[in-house]
Amino acid sequence: MIVSKQLTLSTRGNGDTIDMTPGVERALKESQLASGVITLFVVGSTAALTTIEYEDGVIADLGRVLEKMAPRHAEYEHHLRWGDDNGHSHVRAALLGPTLSIPFVAGRLTLGMWQQIILIDFDTRPRQREVVAQIIGE
Repeated sequence: MIVSKQLTLSTRGNGDTIDMTPGVERALKESQLASGVITLFVVGSTAALTTIEYEDGVIADLGRVLEKMAPRHAEYEHHLRWGDDNGHSHVRAALLGPTLSIPFVAGRLTLGMWQQIILIDFDTRPRQREVVAQIIGE
């Protein structure tokens, strides 16, 4: 069986990192499926999904690494073409990616003790983010 859910999140942009784990767990419970896989997909090209220990130090460390890889104030062709300021947002989102798949067993996500599902909004302004959850199982 396949169950689709949509999760809506309000973000502040600029690297805002949101722990989505409770919302994903709720969607899984509502599906009434016991075993399978849940795939999450963030709609848009300036946000990404991953797992991490949702703790201020690790979040700051990830932000520091991403700033080195795709600096906010670097010159991006995207800025020159469109006259905007979010070239780094697109690059950072592409590095992490828009999808995440997590198996579940006995109605529970198979996350590690310190592993949470996060959405990072890299855009330069607050946004309403839509995450599609497709839950496939029995």
